[in-house]
Amino acid sequence: MEIPLETYININRKLVEREQETIEKFVVENQLDMKSTGTGLWYRIDDPGTGELIRKGEVVSLEYTIKLLDGTLCYDSEELGPKEFLVGRGGVEAGLEEGILMLKEGARASFIMPPHLAHGLIGDDGKIPSRAILLYNVEVVDVKHQ
Repeated sequence: MEIPLETYININRKLVEREQETIEKFVVENQLDMKSTGTGLWYRIDDPGTGELIRKGEVVSLEYTIKLLDGTLCYDSEELGPKEFLVGRGGVEAGLEEGILMLKEGARASFIMPPHLAHGLIGDDGKIPSRAILLYNVEVVDVKHQ
């Protein structure tokens, strides 16, 4: 028996709704002053940094921590070194790409990424489980303008 595409779409909508409810509850319970974007990314900019906003095509270097909502540390730059990537090229979480474009060099920010903006249904075969909501804390330590 074949399952109609509409059924899959409805299931995904429900999952996204539940994830957003989980994030909203976390934000309220922890009294976090955060905003959300249309994609479902939640963010708080603690220090705006200086200069111009980061743009696609620039190489960014970040100090970071990645945790699950329960506080479990998944990864951090203290152990692994700074994360460096070319903005707009992919290779990092979609939520990180979106959030970085709101920042400037020297900025510090927090992002809460629902699974569809992070590691999705699969996780990362490491420390991030399937369908995990991630809490990213970042500091932009360098921006190389191309």
